[in-house]
Amino acid sequence: MAVSKKSKTSNKSKSNGAGKSTERVEVLKTYKMYIGGKFPRTESGRYYSPDLNGKSIGNVCLASRKDVRNAIVAARAAQPSWWDKSAYNRGQILYRIAETLEGRKEQFIAELVRQGVSATKAKTETNQSIDRLIYYAGWCDKYQQIFSSVNPVASSHFNFSVLEPTGVVFIVASEASPLLALVSLMAPVIVGGNCCVVLASESRPLSAVTFSEVLQTSDVPGGVVNILTGNRKELAEHFSRHLDVNAIACDGVDGELQKSLQENAVTNVKRVKPYDLDWTQGESENPYFIQDFCEVKTTWHPIEKISSSGSGY
Repeated sequence: MAVSKKSKTSNKSKSNGAGKSTERVEVLKTYKMYIGGKFPRTESGRYYSPDLNGKSIGNVCLASRKDVRNAIVAARAAQPSWWDKSAYNRGQILYRIAETLEGRKEQFIAELVRQGVSATKAKTETNQSIDRLIYYAGWCDKYQQIFSSVNPVASSHFNFSVLEPTGVVFIVASEASPLLALVSLMAPVIVGGNCCVVLASESRPLSAVTFSEVLQTSDVPGGVVNILTGNRKELAEHFSRHLDVNAIACDGVDGELQKSLQENAVTNVKRVKPYDLDWTQGESENPYFIQDFCEVKTTWHPIEKISSSGSGY
């Protein structure tokens, strides 16, 4: 039987007896920021709604300059106690992050697909993120042996060079790989005893904010990792000028923004490390990324000489 145009229209509207539509309106999740182990909304009250094919996929905070300051303060406060933890304990915590992410793997795959990533790529990205965390967990108590040294000197001293954290690192996450790139940059930074503030992908921020929920339940002390969302150009300007940020790691940043970051970093001689890698490849995981955000500390220790008679002099 042919259906009239009028009948098609009435079927779509599905109105009830009171003349109201019965079609359910989806309740979009509000994705908050992650600062100091808590989930605050932006103090500015601003938000934006990323969309896929014209359909909104969530409500996301537009962080402000004050949010940037709050995140840096939290990272700076957490850094000394994070560095004081044993390397073995930091490795345990990174492994716990991987375990928790494994338990929520299907949620992350679904969320990446929701942001326009193909199902195959979403599964690969999530699995590699878990494996990368385990990889760096294994390096926590080993990188010092690789990069430290006992140096020969022409005096009565022992001379040691060891790595120490640079402090607070600002990370600009990739737009192309919203979860894997974030993990690949964050992990070596915190393995080295640093704390960080991550600016999530602007167009695909959902995975980063959900990842903060993993961090919050994975024994990571509050303030070690902080995650903000918002306009990349606006927030990168605030971070690169802040005097309490010691280094910047950025991935997939265009030439103009990269130049701005480097120019602003001169104010307190920040280290800027731009990356442009395919994070799915083997070259994207190695201990040298840990070294990128560490300083070399050299210590001299006098040697007490022993005379031939056995007494010191």
